[in-house]
Amino acid sequence: MTLLPTNVNNLINGLTVEWERIEFKESWNPEAILHSMCAFANDINNLGGGYIIVGIQEKDGKPILPPIGLEPSQIDGYQQKLLDLCHKVTPPYFPVAFPIAYQGKQILILWCPGGDNRPYKAPESLGNNNHNFIYYIRRFSSTVKANHSEELQLYQLAAKIPFDDRINHNAELEDLNITLIKSFLKEVGSELYKTADSILFKNLCLQMQIARGPDEYIKPINAGLLFFNDDPDQFFKGAKIEVIEFHNEVGDSFSEKIFTGPLHTQLRNALQYIKNNILKEEVRKVPEQAEALRFFNYPYVALEEALANAVYHKSYEKRNPIEVNIRPNRIEIVSYPGPIPPITNEKLKEGHIVARNYRNRRIGDFLKELHLTEGRGTGIPKIRSAMKINGSPEPIFETDDERNYFLTVLTIHPESRKSEINKTEVSNKLVNDLSTLNEKQLKILCFCVDPHSKTEIMSNLGIKNTYYNFQKNVFPLIHGGLLTFTIPDAPRSKFQKYVITTKGMELLNKVRVNR
Repeated sequence: MTLLPTNVNNLINGLTVEWERIEFKESWNPEAILHSMCAFANDINNLGGGYIIVGIQEKDGKPILPPIGLEPSQIDGYQQKLLDLCHKVTPPYFPVAFPIAYQGKQILILWCPGGDNRPYKAPESLGNNNHNFIYYIRRFSSTVKANHSEELQLYQLAAKIPFDDRINHNAELEDLNITLIKSFLKEVGSELYKTADSILFKNLCLQMQIARGPDEYIKPINAGLLFFNDDPDQFFKGAKIEVIEFHNEVGDSFSEKIFTGPLHTQLRNALQYIKNNILKEEVRKVPEQAEALRFFNYPYVALEEALANAVYHKSYEKRNPIEVNIRPNRIEIVSYPGPIPPITNEKLKEGHIVARNYRNRRIGDFLKELHLTEGRGTGIPKIRSAMKINGSPEPIFETDDERNYFLTVLTIHPESRKSEINKTEVSNKLVNDLSTLNEKQLKILCFCVDPHSKTEIMSNLGIKNTYYNFQKNVFPLIHGGLLTFTIPDAPRSKFQKYVITTKGMELLNKVRVNR
């Protein structure tokens, strides 16, 4: 028996799939089912198709439970009639049928993924003499006839199967890891998990729609490799997350952590790393108030949503990784390319995003199944809300005119920023105090009257060129304005050198006079 690769209860209650992608039918209505099949197959917004659930009444798009159900004796007949309906769609389209017992009743679920051969059209009616074929689409929670502009959009999509839903001809079925697949099925609560070991591996992959093709040439799709291969980076060079922590605003001092592996694993690991090492809760006592003020330097909910959105919306055809730049007063999350039209930089600033067109329909489905992202279109509002609740500044969302990138900036909480500024002021005071400059730092200032590289400076000091030694001896001089870069516009350049500033020279002369 074919089993649905998701949790039935979560599906019916709209917990893993948006309501607009679910259509409930009280009974078998072949004409209405045909039109909805056609609409889901056209998948005009790349949402991933949808589900038709027969045997459940609906009100305002929501199920009325317990279900009315179908007569068990009718199920086989409906499936036979379904095959006939599939051939009435042009080109023919075949959803996957799942007869299921739910709350003591028999229902029929038709999984209708976005089709590979868009656009699809279907007869307006099932009368014998009907030759009027219509392109049907989903508009919110309704199946409707496409207007002229929407028909043109379907034709434009004809050769554009989303990259994550395409067959990967450079991979083999064996590149999909059964352990990862079973772990996913178990986590999402699919009944398919219980039978995964008793069916052929290729049938399991076909049933989950993570592989396609004829028996002699079954290949994994890209989304399958991104989630169910231990090292998707071997197929998609940009499939990783780079977390870079900058220790100053200039950017020449930093540490880096790279997260690879299945998309959901690297996302979770990157979030856990940032949560453990960057996020901090702070408490401020408020005079004449019993409760203290509690806040985080960055709210985790905003960070989680911003990074999950980057994983969801980036293009895996491009080699650019997702970048998480953690700076002293902000976190920048950058993914490539930018949003799909009609979203513009102006609309991002307005904060009112209504476009419903997505780059990765299958990646979004998997992330939602795993509760790593919520319904589509909720990301930006959720980030704004989390920052507001925490008392943080408004987040910044940005792209350029060519939509080459998408940038999310989370600014540090103002009270946390005050703490950082106080630390900086103390540091500056120490640097400008002659008595606090140690012999090594004085030696660095003398040595850097002429420009020298980091390696040359450390060699002159007779110590190893390590991050720790740089932070201890050189960084305070840069931070205090006593040393500067010879290539200020490219602080990470391999040709970078350091030279004493006017302020540093004045301080050095004072030391010489005092001595």
